[in-house]
Amino acid sequence: MAARSSKPEETAPAATVRTQEYDAGVGWEVGQKAPEDAFRALDGAGAGGVTGPVVNTHPGGYARQIAVKGQVVTAGVRRELDAAEADKNEQG
Repeated sequence: MAARSSKPEETAPAATVRTQEYDAGVGWEVGQKAPEDAFRALDGAGAGGVTGPVVNTHPGGYARQIAVKGQVVTAGVRRELDAAEADKNEQG
């Protein structure tokens, strides 16, 4: 009868393969790194209503920063950008 060993190296899997990780690149799709800052102006009273297009520098007054250059674009950022595009298409 063979004796059992409780040594970790004998009970561990023979090989563990690490998945390859790839950089998603730069762009405005979810998971990519934002190429620029993105801001959108708020109404003059600062009550939170967004106005105007998405711009890459602070528009002055009240504004919301949507994305930061070099940071990962999230689903929330993508929704904000899509909403701004929809507003732009409705207005003109």
